Amino acid sequence: MQLPNDMSELETRRHFLKTLAASATAAMMSSEPRLLRANDAQAPAAKADSCILLWMGGGMAAPDTFDPKQYRPFEVGTPVEEIISTFPAIDTVVDNIKITEGLESIASVMDRATLVRSHVQADLGNILHSRHQYHWHTGYVPPQTVAAPHIGAWMARVLGPINPVIPPFINIGQRIEGNGEAQELQAFTTAGFLGNEYGPFNIPDPSQAARAVRPPQGMEMGRFQNRFQAYQKLVKESPQGQYASDFQQESMIRSMENAHRLLESKHKDAFDLSLEPKESFEKYDTGRFGQGCLLARRLVESGARFIEVTTEYVPFLHWDTHENGHTTAARMKQEIDRPIAQLILDLEQRGLLDRTLVVLASEFSRDMIIEGVPGSTANDQSRAKTETLQEMRHYGLHRHFTGGTSVLMFGGGMQRGLLYGATAPERPCVAITNPVTITDLHATIFTAMGISPKTAFEVERRPFYVTKDGTGQPVLDLFA
Repeated sequence: MQLPNDMSELETRRHFLKTLAASATAAMMSSEPRLLRANDAQAPAAKADSCILLWMGGGMAAPDTFDPKQYRPFEVGTPVEEIISTFPAIDTVVDNIKITEGLESIASVMDRATLVRSHVQADLGNILHSRHQYHWHTGYVPPQTVAAPHIGAWMARVLGPINPVIPPFINIGQRIEGNGEAQELQAFTTAGFLGNEYGPFNIPDPSQAARAVRPPQGMEMGRFQNRFQAYQKLVKESPQGQYASDFQQESMIRSMENAHRLLESKHKDAFDLSLEPKESFEKYDTGRFGQGCLLARRLVESGARFIEVTTEYVPFLHWDTHENGHTTAARMKQEIDRPIAQLILDLEQRGLLDRTLVVLASEFSRDMIIEGVPGSTANDQSRAKTETLQEMRHYGLHRHFTGGTSVLMFGGGMQRGLLYGATAPERPCVAITNPVTITDLHATIFTAMGISPKTAFEVERRPFYVTKDGTGQPVLDLFA
């Protein structure tokens, strides 16, 4: 479905939400999707058993993280056109790979990494976080007439759980309630037409994860069992239970039963960060994201299939830097640098890195354009040539930019110490060598996990593919 070209940003968001609501209703009414197994859709040999997605929600600027460009320190009067990076480049343990200051720990493990500098996102007309995050997480440009599943839900459905007690799709760090774009986040953090049982087990705060897998404090198990049975009855009698298809009702009940089984299992200890040795915990403890990385490691050890750990998307916070970009990026680097490197080292030390695919990504990058200049009507390129820095809050990368983004990958059959693709050294920093689309990046991830990019389910009497229309092509040069 195409959006009208004359829509304002607010109207676009409203149109987006209205269509998403319609597709969600359609998903609830649908019958069980049937897996199609054509001869060309056989699964490749899996390189990885588990996948961890480290999501830099809000738009991580590649020139200030993994793709350093022309650097100028802050100085009043400096023309914006002379600045591409606001952090200097630093060496890594791989001779031909440099990243930016503040990522020294990740620099020390780059010999285990594949760095893709040429990831590109589609031009969706309006570069909105909600639309681009939906596109990246599902592989489909919104809105769709069918509720598209999250990449983690595909893995949960096609591959199933590794450990039948541990939820196969776990989402760590994203708070939905109280978020200014809660409905948009809910739209892609779902199993879509696949059914509730393949949706995410949400853990907004990793420090509270243990509470999510225990009965309420002070409640004995017998009383909890009675409450669970009453809850099942309430769900069946709710509008969702009454009007959803038989398949969706059954999937909803199975989802609750799976959660109930976890609460009765010893494997729930994997969620309890208080059981981690103090020295190990402190290596990760840079905040909620760092604790999320530690929780992800513990869950992989216990048999989780797919885990997303996010820095959290909240409008105008974290990586969503529309001002104070440099200062905010420096803070974000302190939150992510040590935990990511420690996650890789721990997985390697435990013999799990080769069979765990770790992917760091964001919905798009950013470019150095000062936003909100009173009375400015010029286009971005002319503004870039005429603006000069006057305040520190304008020193950073502000404008949403889809032409070239960095993706970092570890383990899971990927090459080690590989630099793939490149962006232009001058503005606009678009991908100029080996561009990798979302469709092909997803095909690469699915191939590493042993899922053919042409895998499809029949939904509403038509095929719906794991990559857009089954066209995804894995980037084989990234594999060892």
